[in-house]
Amino acid sequence: MKIVVLLKEVPDTYADRKLSLETGRTDRGASEAVADEIGERALELALTHADLNPGTEVVVLTMGPESAVAVLRKGLSMGADSAAHVHDAGLSGADLGTTARTLTAAIRRLEPDVVLAGNLSTDGSGGVMAAMVAELLGMPNLTSLGAVELSDRRVSGRRLVEGGSMSVSAPLPAVVSITEELPDARFPNFKGILSAKKKPLDTWTLADLGLDGTQAEVSRSIVVGIRERAARAAGVKIIDEGDAAERLAEFLVSNRLA
Repeated sequence: MKIVVLLKEVPDTYADRKLSLETGRTDRGASEAVADEIGERALELALTHADLNPGTEVVVLTMGPESAVAVLRKGLSMGADSAAHVHDAGLSGADLGTTARTLTAAIRRLEPDVVLAGNLSTDGSGGVMAAMVAELLGMPNLTSLGAVELSDRRVSGRRLVEGGSMSVSAPLPAVVSITEELPDARFPNFKGILSAKKKPLDTWTLADLGLDGTQAEVSRSIVVGIRERAARAAGVKIIDEGDAAERLAEFLVSNRLA
């Protein structure tokens, strides 16, 4: 079995996040770049399956700037067999559609049995990437699973729903997105860190994947305006001197809150 795991470089979840007022994109220099935790949990699922099933091949895949190689190197040190990095200047500021089409082209080249991903990234929080990739690949999509079982021909799992849970399954090949119910990722050990340097890591451009590289043609969403939110001002303090209700009503009306 061949498993492709989608990883992503994101700004540190616990640091300040900002948008560039010039480009309208995330200011990735405002905080440290890290691997998205949900993607690492998906990798842990793949590696756990590989530990129990010799012959399983695990490939980590990302699309991003040159610095995103660090995310792949970490995945290799955790135990992945190989990595693929889609890096192209034409992908700067790519929207969800562009990202999905690009990842789909890379996945087709890798020819996996299963694609694993997190259900929601911590930067864009689109929550639709796995579904978009599955649609473009023409594969079944099992979304937001809190428990997953893989076999040679099928994937099954459990999804929490309001008031209970739902059991789902699909034949392979398939695309699966997981939630934070799954276990934390393992830490790379010293042996894994050393061996990661010798494992294959391919870098592909849009041309390598047979895609057009001009930003105007690949991205269909653009930012037309952006402004910084005004600093929070002190609120209005009302001391009840017999007219508090009247003053509160006036405040609500003047601010179009009533």
